[in-house]
Amino acid sequence: MSGFRTLTTDRTVRLVQVGAGAMGRAWLEAIAEHAGAELVGLVDIDLAHAERVAADVGGDVVVGTDVVEVATRAGADAVIDVTVPQAHHAVNTAALLAGFPVLCEKPIAPSVAETLSLVAAAELSGELLMTSQSRRYYPELAAFRTAIDGIGGAGLLSVEFFKAPRFGGFRDAMAHPLLIDMAIHAFDVARYLIDSEPVRVDCRSWNPAWSWYAGDAAASATFEFAGGERFVYTGSWCSPGLETSWNGSWRASGPGGTALWDGDNAPTTADGEAVALDADGPREIRGALAEFLEVLRTGRVPSGEVHANVRSLAMVEAAVRSAEERVEVGLDRVLDDAYARALADETREDVRARLQSWGSAAALGGRA
Repeated sequence: MSGFRTLTTDRTVRLVQVGAGAMGRAWLEAIAEHAGAELVGLVDIDLAHAERVAADVGGDVVVGTDVVEVATRAGADAVIDVTVPQAHHAVNTAALLAGFPVLCEKPIAPSVAETLSLVAAAELSGELLMTSQSRRYYPELAAFRTAIDGIGGAGLLSVEFFKAPRFGGFRDAMAHPLLIDMAIHAFDVARYLIDSEPVRVDCRSWNPAWSWYAGDAAASATFEFAGGERFVYTGSWCSPGLETSWNGSWRASGPGGTALWDGDNAPTTADGEAVALDADGPREIRGALAEFLEVLRTGRVPSGEVHANVRSLAMVEAAVRSAEERVEVGLDRVLDDAYARALADETREDVRARLQSWGSAAALGGRA
C-alpha cells in the first residue's frame, strides 16, 4: 500500500484503545511510556470494566463501548485494537472507514478472507492498517538475519517451540490454539528470515493426552518456499519443563554454514562467535507502537502493513487445513478460496467493489 494519510500535527498522537483486558493493560503501559502518544479514549464491551481501567490509568479519558463514537468524541488521531481476534474485523473496518488509522494486535483477523476484506477497507479508506507482529522488534532477530546472510541464506530453517501456559479463556476452547494464536509469530519470522514467500505446507496437529486445551495444542509443519527453501516448525503449548524461549529455538543451515538462535540471546555461528547486536530501540509491542507512530508522520510503509501480513496469515490457514485434511496444501489454493469467500461474505457494497477490482488475491502481488 502507498499513499495512506499521514498526520500533519507535531503534537502527541491521540490514541483510543479498544480492549481493556490483560493484553490491553500491557498496551496501556506501552502507550503511557511513549512520549509521543497520549491515551484519550478506552473502549470495551464491558463498560463498567473500561471505566475502572480508565480510572486506574488516570487523565482525561473518554470511555464507551463503540470505537467510532469514542474516537470521534475524544478527538483521536488513531486506534489501537487489542480486542479478541473474532472482533478485529468489525472494529478495524469501523475505525478505518470512519477515518482512523489502526494498529491491531495479531492476528489481524481470524481468517484470510476477513483479512482480505480489511485490506480492501484500508485501500478504500486511505488509512493505515498495521498489525503488531511484535516478534519482529527484537535486535537478536535482526542479528540472526545478518548471520543467515553471512552463511549464504537459509536453505533449511527450523524452529522448536515448547511452552506450557495456562491462559484460561478463549484459547483453551480453540480448535487449533497453537497454530492459530501462536504459530503466526514463527511463520511471520520465517518469511522475514528466508526473505521469500511460502508456496505449500504439510502439517500434522494433535492434542497430547495430558493437554488442558480442548483443541490441538501440538503441531509439526514443513513449508516449502519459492526458492526451494524449507522451513520446519515443531511446537507444543502443553510441554512443561525445559521450555524454550517464547520466540522458540532456531537453526538455519546454508551453503556457508550454520547459525543458531535460542530466541533470547545473541545468535551464534558455527565458530561459536556471538553476532553483534544493535540493542537500541524499543522491543515487542513497544517497538510496534513506536513504528506505528513514526510512519503515521512519515508515510513510510511499515513491516506490519496489512498487505504484507496476508501471506503470514495464509501460512496459518494452510497449516490448519493441511492438519485437518492430512494432505499437503498450496498457499495459492488458500488465497483463491479466501478471495472467493471474502467476496461472498462481504456486507458492505463499497468494500466488495474494492475487492472485485483486484480480480484475484494474486493481484495483490508482492504486497501480500
